Amino acid sequence: MSGGFPVDLILFAMVAAFLVLRLRSVLGRRTGFERPPREGAAPYDPRAARPVGETDQPELPPPAPASTTRHVVPDPRTPTGQALARIKGIDPSFEPHGFLNGAEGAFRMVVDAFARGDRETLRALLADDVYGGFEGAITTREQAGETQRSEVRAMQEAGIESADLRGTTADVTVRFISDQVNLTTASDGSISAGAEAVTELTDIWTFQRDLRSEDPTWRLVATRSA
Repeated sequence: MSGGFPVDLILFAMVAAFLVLRLRSVLGRRTGFERPPREGAAPYDPRAARPVGETDQPELPPPAPASTTRHVVPDPRTPTGQALARIKGIDPSFEPHGFLNGAEGAFRMVVDAFARGDRETLRALLADDVYGGFEGAITTREQAGETQRSEVRAMQEAGIESADLRGTTADVTVRFISDQVNLTTASDGSISAGAEAVTELTDIWTFQRDLRSEDPTWRLVATRSA
């Protein structure tokens, strides 16, 4: 090797710096729908790729498959599209497709948490009155000795139905079309409601957030079936 200036090393360093910045820009984003941290969780050890103190295998889980859900975003010229633009005017990080990705994740989390009776997760994602309804249903189920099984087998569509902005409080209503299995099992093991069959369901959920709040979470404030 000659004693000339190491141009190739400089180029490699520039490429590496660019990749680091790109990864930070992607991995550092939050949608406001993240699963809440559990109290008492073991600290994370990046060298072991698992919480300290756990004896599980250190292999990382396989990456999640890319979403195949069809997103429906209103035309910017419609009243709903204009409301979304006003939301973005207050919160520049708001982006409809990213919001729908987060909303789909929240939908799956809520369905799963309700079936398991996970009040902690529901408390973090639901408004007070909605949580009260969910918690009451869980309590009734537990007192009857019943078990709920709910599985979202596939999400066909997630679309923004409407949006509203009152001051800095934003509401975004999303239509979810999913394939689910829902059944309730009695204490003796018999099926008291629902069935093993996969059923197509349409749910319309409204999420709300104060755009000036430091809390990025969009909480569920209303649900109905179509």
